[in-house]
Amino acid sequence: MAVKTRGGRPKKFDVSSRVVTITLPERTLKNLESIDRDRARAIVKAVDSTLYQDRESDQPLVDLVEVAPGIAIIIVGPSSSLRSVHWLRMVEITPERFLLVIQQDIRAEELELIILDMLDMLPSDDHYERPLLEQLRKLIRSSRHESRIQQYKILMISVNDIDSGE
Repeated sequence: MAVKTRGGRPKKFDVSSRVVTITLPERTLKNLESIDRDRARAIVKAVDSTLYQDRESDQPLVDLVEVAPGIAIIIVGPSSSLRSVHWLRMVEITPERFLLVIQQDIRAEELELIILDMLDMLPSDDHYERPLLEQLRKLIRSSRHESRIQQYKILMISVNDIDSGE
């Protein structure tokens, strides 16, 4: 008895995939072609090189970016734990890299305490959130102990009432 082959095009990827239809600007299509002649593979390569792939990356979980001589801001990777803090905003500045913005009346020490509570609730085998929170807590703690932590104001504008014509 002959085994019937499935036929059709060979699988493009080794993982589960599905067909999607998208409309892209011509310049994006040209840029994708420079990555790979196959658009689907080009999109996958672009996304994988930009974002954390399975949360395993050379990108540090917690990073300091100098914004003025001797002054750095804290940048973190994505975190569902931090996102759950109602007075903390995670502002995405590049794909999956976030600036932490706390409300004006909140002190950094309060964030450290919240992080300690979160760590108590996380499973010990969490290999992403736990290291991120531990690194952030360690950074805040050491900066606080050495009196190196400072809070600056950041200008934020409510866009709900802005007239887009002006």
